[in-house]
Amino acid sequence: MFFKSNTMNLNVINKVGYLTFKMLENYECINHAFSTRLGGVSSNEFESMNLCFYMGDLDSNVVKNYKIFCSAAGFDYNSLVASRQKHGTNIIKVGINDRGKGIYKEQYEESADGLITNEKGVTLVTYHADCTSIFFLDPVKKVIALAHAGWRGTAGKIVCNMIDKMIDIYGCKVKDIVCGIGPSIGKCCYEIDEKVYNQFIEIKEIDINKATTKCENNKYLLDLCEVNKQLLIKKGLEEHNIQVSDICTKCNNDLLFSHRATQKHGEMASMISLR
Repeated sequence: MFFKSNTMNLNVINKVGYLTFKMLENYECINHAFSTRLGGVSSNEFESMNLCFYMGDLDSNVVKNYKIFCSAAGFDYNSLVASRQKHGTNIIKVGINDRGKGIYKEQYEESADGLITNEKGVTLVTYHADCTSIFFLDPVKKVIALAHAGWRGTAGKIVCNMIDKMIDIYGCKVKDIVCGIGPSIGKCCYEIDEKVYNQFIEIKEIDINKATTKCENNKYLLDLCEVNKQLLIKKGLEEHNIQVSDICTKCNNDLLFSHRATQKHGEMASMISLR
């Protein structure tokens, strides 16, 4: 396995691998991680650190994986809160009373592809296997958030919705917010059809030419990370406060799960908590 990144570090503890943003590592007020395939107990197409309950793996394996991963990456298993993702733009505010939902308690009835909190003792969790993971932090107000953004969530501007939530609920200032975007399937591998492409043309805040390349088969290559970065900058974030992953999940499917690489697979998890 070969790994190289200018923006993320691969940490391996007790054979458990996880990625962290170099920029976010500078903020002692948070712990954050993006899991890999390394170090779990699942087998076959779920080998080995599958952290998603609804992909076909044994629930007992997923629970063991969570406990192993949390121990290695420094999270409290009992603090986890997971969203019920539907490739939408809904965001839920969570707190101490929500701990365990989606993990060892029943899922939320309401679907959400974003979670937000300002409470310590709560670890936000989202699932990924090509879709972009976006970490948010306001180090001044001590607010954290996570978003799951595939092409639908990206086109629906979930990142803009998240910034609005941070401002409206917690009084955050845009200039204080920092973000880590990715990993996800890269522009090198993410081919979309004209129907999807046309939805991105309608997004006035972005330069479509920087985010897409036309292919010979009337399809396009899409850079999800670039679109989300442009949306955040248009929303007022400072570019130096945004770090974009340079890791493609499909190109690195020996390390990361990828839906485009293998139709049956496990999923990684993003996690963030306030210390």
